Amino acid sequence: MSTESQPQRERIPRAIWALGFVSLLMDVSSELIHSLLPVFLFTSLGVSAFAIGLLEGAAEATALIVKVFSGALSDWWGKRKPLAVLGYGLGAASKPLFAMAGGLGLVVAARLIDRVGKGIRGAPRDALVADITPPEIRGAAFGLRQALDTVGAFLGPLAAMGLMLAWADDFRAVFWVATIPAFLAVALLWFGVREPTHAPAGRRVNPIRGEQLRRLPAGYWWVVGIGAIVALARFSEAFLVLRVQQGGLPLALAPLVLIVMNAVYAAAAYPFGRLADRVDHARLLAGGLLVLVAADAALAWDGLAAVAWLGVMLWGLHMAMTQGLLAAMVADAAPADLRGTAYGMFNLASGVMMLAGSALAGLLWDSLGAAATFWAGGVFSALACGVVLVRRPGSAMGAPNW
Repeated sequence: MSTESQPQRERIPRAIWALGFVSLLMDVSSELIHSLLPVFLFTSLGVSAFAIGLLEGAAEATALIVKVFSGALSDWWGKRKPLAVLGYGLGAASKPLFAMAGGLGLVVAARLIDRVGKGIRGAPRDALVADITPPEIRGAAFGLRQALDTVGAFLGPLAAMGLMLAWADDFRAVFWVATIPAFLAVALLWFGVREPTHAPAGRRVNPIRGEQLRRLPAGYWWVVGIGAIVALARFSEAFLVLRVQQGGLPLALAPLVLIVMNAVYAAAAYPFGRLADRVDHARLLAGGLLVLVAADAALAWDGLAAVAWLGVMLWGLHMAMTQGLLAAMVADAAPADLRGTAYGMFNLASGVMMLAGSALAGLLWDSLGAAATFWAGGVFSALACGVVLVRRPGSAMGAPNW
Protein backbone atom coordinates (compact mmCIF):
# COMPACT_ATOMS: atom_id res chain seq x y z
CA MET A 1 0.00 0.00 0.00
CA SER A 2 2.90 2.35 0.66
CA THR A 3 4.13 2.02 -2.93
CA GLU A 4 0.67 2.97 -4.17
CA SER A 5 0.13 5.89 -1.81
CA GLN A 6 3.43 7.65 -2.55
CA PRO A 7 2.67 8.53 -6.22
CA GLN A 8 -0.81 9.61 -5.19
CA ARG A 9 0.63 11.96 -2.59
CA GLU A 10 3.21 13.43 -4.99
CA ARG A 11 0.53 14.29 -7.55
CA ILE A 12 -1.37 16.54 -5.17
CA PRO A 13 -0.50 20.15 -6.14
CA ARG A 14 1.58 22.23 -3.73
CA ALA A 15 -1.17 24.85 -3.56
CA ILE A 16 -3.47 22.26 -1.96
CA TRP A 17 -0.87 21.70 0.78
CA ALA A 18 -0.61 25.47 1.27
CA LEU A 19 -4.40 25.81 1.50
CA GLY A 20 -4.43 22.96 3.99
CA PHE A 21 -1.91 24.69 6.24
CA VAL A 22 -3.86 27.95 5.94
CA SER A 23 -6.90 26.04 7.22
CA LEU A 24 -4.78 24.42 9.94
CA LEU A 25 -3.58 27.77 11.30
CA MET A 26 -7.03 29.35 11.22
CA ASP A 27 -8.58 26.34 12.94
CA VAL A 28 -5.95 26.44 15.68
CA SER A 29 -6.98 30.06 16.25
CA SER A 30 -10.72 29.43 16.07
CA GLU A 31 -10.72 26.35 18.29
CA LEU A 32 -8.58 28.02 20.95
CA ILE A 33 -11.68 30.19 21.43
CA HIS A 34 -14.65 28.09 20.35
CA SER A 35 -13.71 25.03 22.39
CA LEU A 36 -14.11 27.16 25.53
CA LEU A 37 -17.17 29.21 24.57
CA PRO A 38 -19.96 26.66 25.29
CA VAL A 39 -18.73 25.97 28.83
CA PHE A 40 -18.01 29.66 29.45
CA LEU A 41 -21.52 30.67 28.36
CA PHE A 42 -23.21 27.81 30.20
CA THR A 43 -21.32 27.92 33.51
CA SER A 44 -20.15 31.54 33.84
CA LEU A 45 -22.97 33.47 32.20
CA GLY A 46 -25.84 31.07 32.95
CA VAL A 47 -26.95 30.88 29.31
CA SER A 48 -29.45 28.07 28.63
CA ALA A 49 -28.72 25.11 26.36
CA PHE A 50 -31.45 26.34 24.01
CA ALA A 51 -29.80 29.77 23.74
CA ILE A 52 -26.38 28.16 23.15
CA GLY A 53 -27.88 25.96 20.45
CA LEU A 54 -29.55 28.97 18.85
CA LEU A 55 -26.33 31.02 18.97
CA GLU A 56 -24.21 28.19 17.58
CA GLY A 57 -26.78 27.38 14.93
CA ALA A 58 -27.11 31.03 13.92
CA ALA A 59 -23.33 31.45 13.75
CA GLU A 60 -22.78 28.36 11.62
CA ALA A 61 -25.84 29.06 9.47
CA THR A 62 -24.54 32.59 8.85
CA ALA A 63 -21.29 31.14 7.53
CA LEU A 64 -23.06 28.65 5.31
CA ILE A 65 -25.61 31.12 3.93
CA VAL A 66 -22.97 33.74 3.09
CA LYS A 67 -21.20 31.10 1.00
CA VAL A 68 -23.92 31.22 -1.65
CA PHE A 69 -23.13 34.85 -2.41
CA SER A 70 -19.33 34.56 -2.22
CA GLY A 71 -19.41 31.46 -4.38
CA ALA A 72 -21.56 33.13 -7.02
CA LEU A 73 -19.34 36.23 -6.92
CA SER A 74 -16.24 34.12 -7.49
CA ASP A 75 -17.89 32.56 -10.56
CA TRP A 76 -18.95 35.96 -11.92
CA TRP A 77 -15.58 37.55 -11.22
CA GLY A 78 -13.54 34.55 -12.32
CA LYS A 79 -11.30 34.85 -9.24
CA ARG A 80 -11.30 32.81 -6.04
CA LYS A 81 -8.22 33.88 -4.06
CA PRO A 82 -9.15 37.55 -3.29
CA LEU A 83 -12.42 36.45 -1.68
CA ALA A 84 -10.60 33.75 0.28
CA VAL A 85 -8.12 36.35 1.56
CA LEU A 86 -10.99 38.66 2.58
CA GLY A 87 -12.75 35.84 4.41
CA TYR A 88 -9.67 34.71 6.31
CA GLY A 89 -8.88 38.36 7.07
CA LEU A 90 -12.29 38.89 8.69
CA GLY A 91 -11.78 35.73 10.72
CA ALA A 92 -8.43 37.03 11.96
CA ALA A 93 -9.87 40.47 12.73
CA SER A 94 -12.62 38.95 14.90
CA LYS A 95 -10.24 37.19 17.29
CA PRO A 96 -9.17 40.24 19.37
CA LEU A 97 -12.86 41.04 19.95
CA PHE A 98 -13.28 37.86 21.99
CA ALA A 99 -10.39 38.89 24.22
CA MET A 100 -11.74 42.43 24.67
CA ALA A 101 -15.38 41.45 25.22
CA GLY A 102 -16.86 42.66 28.49
CA GLY A 103 -20.21 40.94 28.05
CA LEU A 104 -22.33 38.65 25.92
CA GLY A 105 -23.04 41.26 23.22
CA LEU A 106 -19.48 41.57 21.93
CA VAL A 107 -18.98 37.81 22.14
CA VAL A 108 -22.01 37.30 19.90
CA ALA A 109 -20.83 40.02 17.51
CA ALA A 110 -17.33 38.53 17.31
CA ARG A 111 -18.76 35.04 16.72
CA LEU A 112 -20.92 36.28 13.86
CA ILE A 113 -18.10 38.33 12.26
CA ASP A 114 -15.87 35.28 12.41
CA ARG A 115 -18.55 33.15 10.74
CA VAL A 116 -19.21 35.77 8.06
CA GLY A 117 -15.52 35.53 7.24
CA LYS A 118 -15.80 31.76 7.09
CA GLY A 119 -18.77 32.12 4.78
CA ILE A 120 -16.93 34.48 2.44
CA ARG A 121 -13.90 32.21 2.11
CA GLY A 122 -15.55 28.78 2.12
CA ALA A 123 -17.10 28.38 -1.34
CA PRO A 124 -14.32 30.20 -3.26
CA ARG A 125 -11.68 28.12 -1.43
CA ASP A 126 -13.45 24.83 -2.19
CA ALA A 127 -13.91 25.89 -5.82
CA LEU A 128 -10.21 26.79 -5.92
CA VAL A 129 -9.31 23.29 -4.68
CA ALA A 130 -11.45 21.81 -7.46
CA ASP A 131 -9.93 24.18 -10.04
CA ILE A 132 -6.37 23.24 -9.09
CA THR A 133 -6.78 19.47 -8.72
CA PRO A 134 -7.11 16.87 -11.51
CA PRO A 135 -10.52 15.12 -11.28
CA GLU A 136 -9.05 11.66 -10.68
CA ILE A 137 -7.48 12.69 -7.34
CA ARG A 138 -10.11 15.21 -6.27
CA GLY A 139 -11.29 13.11 -3.32
CA ALA A 140 -7.71 12.81 -2.05
CA ALA A 141 -7.16 16.57 -2.43
CA PHE A 142 -10.30 17.45 -0.48
CA GLY A 143 -9.44 14.79 2.08
CA LEU A 144 -5.93 16.19 2.52
CA ARG A 145 -7.13 19.76 2.96
CA GLN A 146 -9.79 18.57 5.40
CA ALA A 147 -7.24 16.48 7.30
CA LEU A 148 -4.87 19.45 7.75
CA ASP A 149 -7.83 21.65 8.69
CA THR A 150 -8.81 19.12 11.33
CA VAL A 151 -5.27 18.85 12.70
CA GLY A 152 -5.76 22.53 13.54
CA ALA A 153 -9.10 21.72 15.11
CA PHE A 154 -7.24 19.15 17.23
CA LEU A 155 -4.31 21.37 18.18
CA GLY A 156 -6.50 24.37 19.05
CA PRO A 157 -8.45 22.71 21.88
CA LEU A 158 -5.25 20.98 23.07
CA ALA A 159 -3.53 24.36 23.35
CA ALA A 160 -6.63 25.84 25.01
CA MET A 161 -6.64 23.11 27.64
CA GLY A 162 -2.94 23.52 28.37
CA LEU A 163 -3.17 27.31 28.59
CA MET A 164 -6.24 27.17 30.81
CA LEU A 165 -4.42 24.85 33.20
CA ALA A 166 -1.25 26.97 33.12
CA TRP A 167 -3.02 30.31 33.49
CA ALA A 168 -5.67 29.38 36.08
CA ASP A 169 -8.69 29.48 33.74
CA ASP A 170 -7.83 32.91 32.29
CA PHE A 171 -10.14 33.00 29.27
CA ARG A 172 -8.94 36.40 28.02
CA ALA A 173 -5.28 35.41 27.93
CA VAL A 174 -6.13 32.33 25.86
CA PHE A 175 -8.22 34.44 23.48
CA TRP A 176 -5.31 36.84 22.92
CA VAL A 177 -3.01 33.93 22.01
CA ALA A 178 -5.56 32.89 19.37
CA THR A 179 -4.87 36.05 17.33
CA ILE A 180 -1.34 34.88 16.39
CA PRO A 181 -2.10 31.84 14.19
CA ALA A 182 -5.06 33.67 12.62
CA PHE A 183 -2.88 36.42 11.13
CA LEU A 184 -0.23 33.86 10.12
CA ALA A 185 -2.93 32.05 8.11
CA VAL A 186 -3.76 35.21 6.17
CA ALA A 187 -0.08 35.80 5.40
CA LEU A 188 0.43 32.22 4.17
CA LEU A 189 -2.58 32.46 1.86
CA TRP A 190 -1.43 35.81 0.45
CA PHE A 191 2.14 34.71 -0.27
CA GLY A 192 1.86 30.93 -0.63
CA VAL A 193 -1.08 30.27 -2.99
CA ARG A 194 -1.20 31.24 -6.67
CA GLU A 195 -4.56 31.06 -8.40
CA PRO A 196 -4.70 29.26 -11.79
CA THR A 197 -4.98 31.53 -14.81
CA HIS A 198 -8.50 31.51 -16.24
CA ALA A 199 -9.31 32.17 -19.87
CA PRO A 200 -11.13 35.46 -20.51
CA ALA A 201 -14.83 34.87 -19.96
CA GLY A 202 -16.19 37.56 -22.27
CA ARG A 203 -19.52 38.97 -21.15
CA ARG A 204 -20.08 38.25 -17.46
CA VAL A 205 -23.31 36.44 -16.61
CA ASN A 206 -25.04 36.43 -13.23
CA PRO A 207 -24.51 32.81 -12.07
CA ILE A 208 -27.59 32.76 -9.83
CA ARG A 209 -30.04 33.66 -12.60
CA GLY A 210 -32.64 31.01 -13.40
CA GLU A 211 -31.14 29.93 -16.70
CA GLN A 212 -27.74 29.43 -15.04
CA LEU A 213 -29.11 27.49 -12.08
CA ARG A 214 -30.96 25.22 -14.51
CA ARG A 215 -27.55 24.13 -15.80
CA LEU A 216 -26.96 22.39 -12.46
CA PRO A 217 -27.97 18.75 -13.08
CA ALA A 218 -30.36 16.60 -11.08
CA GLY A 219 -27.48 14.70 -9.50
CA TYR A 220 -26.17 17.92 -8.01
CA TRP A 221 -29.53 18.74 -6.40
CA TRP A 222 -29.60 15.20 -5.00
CA VAL A 223 -26.33 15.94 -3.21
CA VAL A 224 -27.78 19.23 -1.93
CA GLY A 225 -30.80 17.43 -0.49
CA ILE A 226 -28.71 14.78 1.24
CA GLY A 227 -26.35 17.42 2.61
CA ALA A 228 -29.32 19.29 4.09
CA ILE A 229 -30.61 16.20 5.90
CA VAL A 230 -27.12 15.47 7.22
CA ALA A 231 -26.84 19.06 8.52
CA LEU A 232 -30.15 18.63 10.35
CA ALA A 233 -28.90 15.42 11.96
CA ARG A 234 -25.43 16.74 12.83
CA PHE A 235 -26.16 19.71 15.08
CA SER A 236 -23.57 21.89 16.82
CA GLU A 237 -20.62 20.15 18.42
CA ALA A 238 -21.20 22.32 21.49
CA PHE A 239 -23.65 19.63 22.61
CA LEU A 240 -20.86 17.04 22.60
CA VAL A 241 -18.91 19.19 25.04
CA LEU A 242 -21.94 19.69 27.29
CA ARG A 243 -22.83 15.98 27.18
CA VAL A 244 -19.38 14.79 28.28
CA GLN A 245 -19.19 17.52 30.92
CA GLN A 246 -22.32 16.03 32.49
CA GLY A 247 -20.10 13.07 33.42
CA GLY A 248 -17.95 15.30 35.64
CA LEU A 249 -15.30 16.57 33.23
CA PRO A 250 -13.46 19.52 34.90
CA LEU A 251 -13.92 22.97 33.38
CA ALA A 252 -10.30 23.31 32.19
CA LEU A 253 -10.51 19.92 30.44
CA ALA A 254 -13.64 20.76 28.42
CA PRO A 255 -11.60 21.22 25.18
CA LEU A 256 -10.56 17.56 25.50
CA VAL A 257 -13.88 16.60 23.89
CA LEU A 258 -13.04 18.39 20.65
CA ILE A 259 -9.43 17.20 20.85
CA VAL A 260 -10.57 13.56 20.82
CA MET A 261 -13.16 14.11 18.08
CA ASN A 262 -10.78 16.02 15.84
CA ALA A 263 -7.89 13.60 16.40
CA VAL A 264 -10.03 10.83 14.90
CA TYR A 265 -11.28 13.19 12.17
CA ALA A 266 -7.77 14.31 11.21
CA ALA A 267 -6.34 10.79 11.17
CA ALA A 268 -9.11 9.38 8.98
CA ALA A 269 -9.98 12.25 6.59
CA TYR A 270 -7.19 11.74 4.05
CA PRO A 271 -7.47 7.91 3.87
CA PHE A 272 -11.22 8.20 3.34
CA GLY A 273 -10.65 10.96 0.77
CA ARG A 274 -8.39 8.61 -1.20
CA LEU A 275 -10.93 5.83 -0.78
CA ALA A 276 -13.61 8.11 -2.26
CA ASP A 277 -11.63 8.23 -5.52
CA ARG A 278 -11.92 4.43 -5.82
CA VAL A 279 -15.30 3.30 -4.45
CA ASP A 280 -18.99 3.97 -4.91
CA HIS A 281 -19.80 7.36 -3.38
CA ALA A 282 -23.32 6.46 -2.26
CA ARG A 283 -22.19 3.40 -0.30
CA LEU A 284 -19.40 5.31 1.41
CA LEU A 285 -21.82 8.11 2.32
CA ALA A 286 -24.34 5.59 3.68
CA GLY A 287 -21.60 4.02 5.78
CA GLY A 288 -20.69 7.41 7.21
CA LEU A 289 -24.32 8.04 8.16
CA LEU A 290 -24.56 4.66 9.91
CA VAL A 291 -21.50 5.66 11.93
CA LEU A 292 -23.34 8.85 12.95
CA VAL A 293 -26.32 6.75 14.07
CA ALA A 294 -23.95 4.74 16.27
CA ALA A 295 -22.39 7.94 17.63
CA ASP A 296 -25.80 9.34 18.56
CA ALA A 297 -26.77 6.08 20.27
CA ALA A 298 -23.58 6.11 22.36
CA LEU A 299 -24.06 9.76 23.35
CA ALA A 300 -27.70 9.13 24.26
CA TRP A 301 -26.67 6.31 26.62
CA ASP A 302 -26.92 7.33 30.27
CA GLY A 303 -24.63 4.64 31.63
CA LEU A 304 -20.83 4.59 31.63
CA ALA A 305 -19.04 7.85 30.82
CA ALA A 306 -16.69 5.88 28.56
CA VAL A 307 -19.60 5.22 26.20
CA ALA A 308 -20.03 8.96 25.65
CA TRP A 309 -16.35 9.21 24.74
CA LEU A 310 -16.89 6.39 22.24
CA GLY A 311 -19.70 8.49 20.75
CA VAL A 312 -17.35 11.45 20.42
CA MET A 313 -14.81 9.32 18.53
CA LEU A 314 -17.49 7.89 16.24
CA TRP A 315 -18.70 11.44 15.54
CA GLY A 316 -15.18 12.30 14.35
CA LEU A 317 -15.06 9.17 12.19
CA HIS A 318 -18.38 10.14 10.59
CA MET A 319 -17.02 13.59 9.77
CA ALA A 320 -13.94 12.05 8.14
CA MET A 321 -16.06 9.74 6.01
CA THR A 322 -18.55 12.34 4.78
CA GLN A 323 -17.20 15.91 4.69
CA GLY A 324 -14.55 15.57 1.99
CA LEU A 325 -16.79 13.11 0.15
CA LEU A 326 -19.70 15.57 -0.11
CA ALA A 327 -17.32 18.31 -1.30
CA ALA A 328 -15.96 16.03 -4.01
CA MET A 329 -19.50 15.02 -5.04
CA VAL A 330 -20.46 18.67 -5.50
CA ALA A 331 -17.36 19.29 -7.64
CA ASP A 332 -18.07 16.21 -9.77
CA ALA A 333 -21.69 17.20 -10.37
CA ALA A 334 -21.35 20.93 -11.12
CA PRO A 335 -20.10 22.61 -14.32
CA ALA A 336 -16.62 24.09 -13.81
CA ASP A 337 -17.78 27.69 -14.34
CA LEU A 338 -20.52 27.29 -11.70
CA ARG A 339 -18.51 25.54 -8.99
CA GLY A 340 -18.51 28.53 -6.63
CA THR A 341 -22.26 28.93 -7.01
CA ALA A 342 -22.74 25.18 -6.59
CA TYR A 343 -20.85 25.16 -3.29
CA GLY A 344 -22.76 28.24 -2.21
CA MET A 345 -26.19 26.71 -2.91
CA PHE A 346 -25.13 23.47 -1.23
CA ASN A 347 -24.09 25.37 1.88
CA LEU A 348 -27.19 27.58 1.83
CA ALA A 349 -29.39 24.50 2.17
CA SER A 350 -27.08 23.03 4.81
CA GLY A 351 -26.98 26.34 6.71
CA VAL A 352 -30.74 26.59 7.05
CA MET A 353 -30.93 23.01 8.27
CA MET A 354 -27.97 23.50 10.62
CA LEU A 355 -29.81 26.36 12.30
CA ALA A 356 -32.98 24.29 12.61
CA GLY A 357 -31.09 21.25 13.89
CA SER A 358 -29.15 23.13 16.55
CA ALA A 359 -32.24 24.98 17.78
CA LEU A 360 -34.20 21.71 17.93
CA ALA A 361 -31.33 20.00 19.74
CA GLY A 362 -31.24 22.72 22.40
CA LEU A 363 -35.02 22.68 22.79
CA LEU A 364 -35.06 18.91 23.27
CA TRP A 365 -32.16 19.15 25.74
CA ASP A 366 -33.97 21.74 27.90
CA SER A 367 -37.37 20.05 27.78
CA LEU A 368 -36.66 16.29 27.63
CA GLY A 369 -33.00 15.92 28.55
CA ALA A 370 -29.72 15.31 26.78
CA ALA A 371 -30.56 11.78 25.65
CA ALA A 372 -33.55 13.00 23.63
CA THR A 373 -31.29 15.35 21.69
CA PHE A 374 -29.05 12.53 20.50
CA TRP A 375 -31.87 10.05 19.86
CA ALA A 376 -33.46 12.64 17.56
CA GLY A 377 -30.13 13.07 15.77
CA GLY A 378 -29.94 9.32 15.29
CA VAL A 379 -33.40 9.24 13.72
CA PHE A 380 -32.50 11.95 11.20
CA SER A 381 -29.22 10.19 10.42
CA ALA A 382 -31.01 6.91 9.77
CA LEU A 383 -33.48 8.75 7.53
CA ALA A 384 -30.63 10.23 5.48
CA CYS A 385 -28.99 6.81 5.19
CA GLY A 386 -32.24 5.30 3.93
CA VAL A 387 -32.61 8.02 1.30
CA VAL A 388 -29.04 7.46 0.09
CA LEU A 389 -29.58 3.71 -0.32
CA VAL A 390 -33.05 3.91 -1.88
CA ARG A 391 -32.61 6.95 -4.15
CA ARG A 392 -29.02 6.82 -5.35
CA PRO A 393 -27.54 9.70 -7.34
CA GLY A 394 -26.59 7.36 -10.14
CA SER A 395 -30.27 7.18 -11.08
CA ALA A 396 -30.22 10.95 -11.65
CA MET A 397 -26.90 11.24 -13.41
CA GLY A 398 -24.34 8.86 -14.82
CA ALA A 399 -21.33 10.09 -12.90
CA PRO A 400 -18.49 7.59 -12.47
CA ASN A 401 -18.33 5.71 -9.14
CA TRP A 402 -21.75 7.06 -8.15
